[in-house]
Amino acid sequence: MESKLLLLTCALPLTSSTSQFKLKPSSSSRAVVVVLKCKNKEYLSGLPKEYYDDEWQAEQREKTKELHRRREEEDEEEERKVEEYREIGTRLKDYPEEDVRKARKLISSFIRSAEQVEEKIEEAAEKGELTEIVLMVIWNRLDLARRDDEKDVIRSLDLLYRRIETEILKREATPAMRLLNDLLNLHDGFDEEGWIKQCRKRMAHTFPREDPFSILVPAGFDLDTHQGQLRLPPEVDDALLRVDFVREVDALLQEVRFEQDEVKSAEGYDPESVASRMKQQEKQRTIRHVEALLELAVTLKW
Repeated sequence: MESKLLLLTCALPLTSSTSQFKLKPSSSSRAVVVVLKCKNKEYLSGLPKEYYDDEWQAEQREKTKELHRRREEEDEEEERKVEEYREIGTRLKDYPEEDVRKARKLISSFIRSAEQVEEKIEEAAEKGELTEIVLMVIWNRLDLARRDDEKDVIRSLDLLYRRIETEILKREATPAMRLLNDLLNLHDGFDEEGWIKQCRKRMAHTFPREDPFSILVPAGFDLDTHQGQLRLPPEVDDALLRVDFVREVDALLQEVRFEQDEVKSAEGYDPESVASRMKQQEKQRTIRHVEALLELAVTLKW
């Protein structure tokens, strides 16, 4: 197919009238290509002038390089996430498959139980079903939720993890630490005097009596008539003596105080600093409550 080539030479830049120069196609099927020559540059009709600007072309090349760089970063990030997910999935491979399956079923039952979750957790603890594998399964799912930024799932699983961990530690704790935990939980956050009365009553009921007269003359024996039934005190395997409670609580306080002395108070008003200070204040309140319980146990009278 033939084509006509029209050459227009000018010494000045193209004016609007020149740039709008058009040729109507003839009745035949010949294609007409218009090439405008100006200052040794050729422009094809219909293309923007920027296509012939060296600076613009350099910018486009830089943008293309930046696009390729971003794509490479996205590919690397995707590969990193895949590796992390693969690593999370292999954490439980060393545990028995049957135990992992039971742990997942147990966690699912906790999530479905909704308001009855406390009863379900305590029931599972009594059956000995709360194990390290249960915590590992929750931690794995929590780790995935953090990477996917599932805020509601993170909050729910974090609470569930802490509650189960607390129950496990409670079952493994000594009688003194279990009693201390129960006494701290009696506090409603407001009535200090009422809380002290409840704790005194609980201690008096828990600790064996240390009254020498009650040991020499058991209850039910009449000292004047020397009559009455003598009974041996009931043997309790897990009886908690007051001296044991005082010793363990005092050791705990010394350890906590040493840790608190090494912690530096966060400064500033950013969210992390404020949260850190609030956490430290909560710890200080708990320490004061433990100190009050220790003093109460030392001065306890029946």
